[in-house]
Amino acid sequence: MSNITAQDVNKLRAMTGAGMMDCKKALTEADGDFEKAIEILRKKGQKVSASRSDKDAREGSVFVKVSDDKKEAVLIALNCETDFVAKNEEFQTLGALIAETAFTRKSANKEALLQEKVGPLSLAEKITELVGKIGEKLEVTEFIRMNGEAVVPYIHAGSKLGVLVSLKGVNGKDVTEAGKDVGMQIAAMNPVAVDEKSVDQSVIEKELEIAKAQIIAEGKPANMVDKIAQGKLQKFYKDNTLVHQPFVKDSSKTVAQYLDGVTKGLAVAEFKRVTIG
Repeated sequence: MSNITAQDVNKLRAMTGAGMMDCKKALTEADGDFEKAIEILRKKGQKVSASRSDKDAREGSVFVKVSDDKKEAVLIALNCETDFVAKNEEFQTLGALIAETAFTRKSANKEALLQEKVGPLSLAEKITELVGKIGEKLEVTEFIRMNGEAVVPYIHAGSKLGVLVSLKGVNGKDVTEAGKDVGMQIAAMNPVAVDEKSVDQSVIEKELEIAKAQIIAEGKPANMVDKIAQGKLQKFYKDNTLVHQPFVKDSSKTVAQYLDGVTKGLAVAEFKRVTIG
């Protein structure tokens, strides 16, 4: 039996990108033979990960974890290549574990999350392990954490689309149903922002540029271009910002009016919308 040194482990790790514990086990099993150790690692999934790195992972599921007081939530998207795998029990278990770990460990970002240890393996290593078993590329594509007075998740049928909505002005009320209604609105209408104040400046500039080009093409007087463009921008806000959109369950009122009717002052602080594919 060869004596496996830390230098040997680090060398194999640099060669393969595999985890330290996996490298040590592989070298021990291979009696110090690097080629055999690499073969062992590949059989465990590393080769599959590398060979499928250029594949499109456009299927998968979103997973959420919400605190008991409904003031904090995480949403992660775990992607794979086929819907068949997305429905696989082991895939679903892994996705739920990643969301649970993200929530409990307060991981700062996706990179930190993947390095979180669950037992002897990191989440990245657990993903690689399942890759080796099922033969498809797996990838955490989204990791969102949200805090607020009330954070409500909405998962669309099939778990291919997920929304987190943070509400403010809750006034001690249970606003779960209202949050889900707004989440459904976001899922269906895909607004660009909460309101006109939160629209990215680059989006505004692009919309004005498009509007001005249309107005000039229509032959409108040059001195009216800016004024008409601003009118078109207001129409864009009405159609594409959440609070100004007609509420999907009752188009006679806007989303802002619906929320204010639930409890005076209730409003959306922020939202995130994640889709698979």
